Amino acid sequence: MSLPPIQQFDAAASGPDRPETPGSGAKRVPNLGHAALFLVFAAMLFFLLQLALVMLGLSPVKQSGGQITVQHPMLQLAVLAATYAGTLAGAWLFFPLLWHRPFLEGLQWRWSAARPLAWRLLALGLLSGLTIAFLDQFIAQPTTAEIDQFFVTPLAAWEITLFGIFVAPVFEEIAFRGMLLPAFAIAVDWLRIPRTAESYANWQSGVGISNAAWFISAALTSALFVWLHAQQVGYAWGVLAALYCVSLFLTAVRLRLGSVAASAMVHAAYNGLIFLAALLATGGYRHLERMHR
Repeated sequence: MSLPPIQQFDAAASGPDRPETPGSGAKRVPNLGHAALFLVFAAMLFFLLQLALVMLGLSPVKQSGGQITVQHPMLQLAVLAATYAGTLAGAWLFFPLLWHRPFLEGLQWRWSAARPLAWRLLALGLLSGLTIAFLDQFIAQPTTAEIDQFFVTPLAAWEITLFGIFVAPVFEEIAFRGMLLPAFAIAVDWLRIPRTAESYANWQSGVGISNAAWFISAALTSALFVWLHAQQVGYAWGVLAALYCVSLFLTAVRLRLGSVAASAMVHAAYNGLIFLAALLATGGYRHLERMHR
């Protein structure tokens, strides 16, 4: 199973058909400021939606004896989905004003690069899922994990399955591989340039990013990716280490093809295998008690 050679990331996100040339004044996007705006907006929207639930008497969580229990899991998934959709809608409208190019172009979503390789990318996702499933046999699993609380009824289980396959991968890839990955890499290269007027002028006129910056950014982005999922898996170190490797793999796919859509497809297939295993183990979510043994 072979993939095309790695694509050089264009920090101006001009796309392969409209390459920028040195001296063209292209801006490097998304930078750390853009990524921070994206994440802060998502956090604020999530907070406001949760606050609305509290005001309606629907507390998101309940704490008893040091144990935190998710209240209304289906409603919580709906809030998360609304947060993701609202954030992407806002970004779609706002960032083109800063970037002077469409939002997906600025991210290098590049569906055209992923579509011809769809089956290979889905196979890569399934293969990575199988690999992690095999390694899980040798990893100590958490006795309690937040995600287990969403498998309380068949309807809730189906809701999180659909969310985990079709919604979460798209948003997470846009946030981590679309926004944060280039933002950190751009910042690393900026910190490495000599503090001279000539070096700064060359930096402004160029669009390339060094391999060292990509490696550092991949490590930082994957650490944040793991942090996002840490509570869901009960802070089990073995599982977190596996997730870190998964994030690095998704980053490699995204950089190799220069396409966030490609890593999103792999991510969706990886999640799909996990939910398929749960589906088979519980007889189509008819025997959810098997998941809590």
